[in-house]
Amino acid sequence: MRKVSSLLQEDWVILLLLILGFAIGAYFYPMLPDKVPVHWNAQGQVNGYGSKFFGAVGLPLINVAMYLLLRVLPYIDPKKKNYENFKSTYRFLMYLMIIFFLGMEIISLLIAVGAAVNMSILIQVMISFLFILLGNVMGRFKHNYFVGIKTPWTLASEEVWRKTHRLAAPLWVIGGIANIILALMGMTFDGMSFIVIVVVISVVPIVYSYFAYQKIFKK
Repeated sequence: MRKVSSLLQEDWVILLLLILGFAIGAYFYPMLPDKVPVHWNAQGQVNGYGSKFFGAVGLPLINVAMYLLLRVLPYIDPKKKNYENFKSTYRFLMYLMIIFFLGMEIISLLIAVGAAVNMSILIQVMISFLFILLGNVMGRFKHNYFVGIKTPWTLASEEVWRKTHRLAAPLWVIGGIANIILALMGMTFDGMSFIVIVVVISVVPIVYSYFAYQKIFKK
């Protein structure tokens, strides 16, 4: 009971955000059509539909599942002690992901009821801010098996982990800013520029971690 009480005190804002997701779904439910858009292609065109019920509660349920997963991970990670060293950053990550999916829910419901919303631009801008905010805190991630850039070389060495995340952090911020500029220019997910940016911020840290490992352990 003490753990539950402590959890409620610590996560009450997050829990309110999760409840808000269901409240928003309940508000929109009477206005939703029988078939609700739930998936879009790179051009922002609907290519998947779900039921009215799923449209109202699908993303809130996903948000709850993600919250529970993020809550459990520190307890099952072999490096669980390291989470105490970036506890505030990990909580920031939890808030960031829950708010992101809450925003996704609102946009999806607005489109479902006929609002004029440019899905491609909005989602690209949201993902870009996600990159920027993650990049700002990425250098604080401590050695663990679930959060951060996990390659055989970062997991094998805390020094490689630290160096790789320090390199990746500004790359993700720059990539996010570049994505926002592309979105405002009308170059959305289907453009090659967006793909190049995502590849760069993903692949460069992976390659760097290999060479950093080789350099450190050859010494």
